[in-house]
Amino acid sequence: MAMKNSAKLSADQCEVLLSVLQERFEKNMNRHKNFEWVKVQEKLEANPERLWSLSEMERTGGEPDVINFDEKTGEYIFYDCSAESPKGRRSICYDPEALESRKANKPKNSAVGMASEFGVELLSEEQYRELQKHGNFDTKTSSWLQTPPDIRKSGGAIFGDWRYGHVFIYHNGTESYYAARGFRASLRV
Repeated sequence: MAMKNSAKLSADQCEVLLSVLQERFEKNMNRHKNFEWVKVQEKLEANPERLWSLSEMERTGGEPDVINFDEKTGEYIFYDCSAESPKGRRSICYDPEALESRKANKPKNSAVGMASEFGVELLSEEQYRELQKHGNFDTKTSSWLQTPPDIRKSGGAIFGDWRYGHVFIYHNGTESYYAARGFRASLRV
C-alpha cells in the first residue's frame, strides 16, 4: 500500500515508539505466545517506513500490537488493539468517494483515505473476528472494515462491534459517520 506521506521518524522518535511497542508486546503475551520481541524489533528496525506507519497508528489511539505472523512472507502483522475504536480516527465516513459525495456536514476525512495516508489497511471481517479472540474490542464503539466490492458498488460499507458476547457485522451507507465509529487497521512488517 502506497503512503501519501513518506515521513520518517527521528532516532529519538524511533526509540520512544519501539519502547512503547515492546512494553505493550510484553504486557499482552496472550496475543502472540510464540513470538519473540527481539525478532519483531529486528524487522521494525529494518523497515523504517513501517515504523512511521506504526507511529501514525499509535498517534491516533490505535495501540498497535503483533497479532499474527505470515509464514509465507515472513511478516509480522500488527492490528490496532485499543479497547475502543481509535479516538483519533472517529467521525469519518468510509472512503474518499463517499467524502466527496457529501454535500453538507462533511466529516474531516474517510477511513480508507486515512489508512492510505498512514500506509496501512483497514481490518477485513476475518481479521476483525480474529482480533476479537484476543479480548473484547469495540464494546461501546464500532469500526469500519474492508468492504467487499459488490457491497461498496451498491453504496454500502460494513463495520463491526462486540455486543452481548458476540461479534456483529453490520452495514451502513458509505457517507454516514458517527462519533463512536472509526476504523481499525493492520500493518505487515
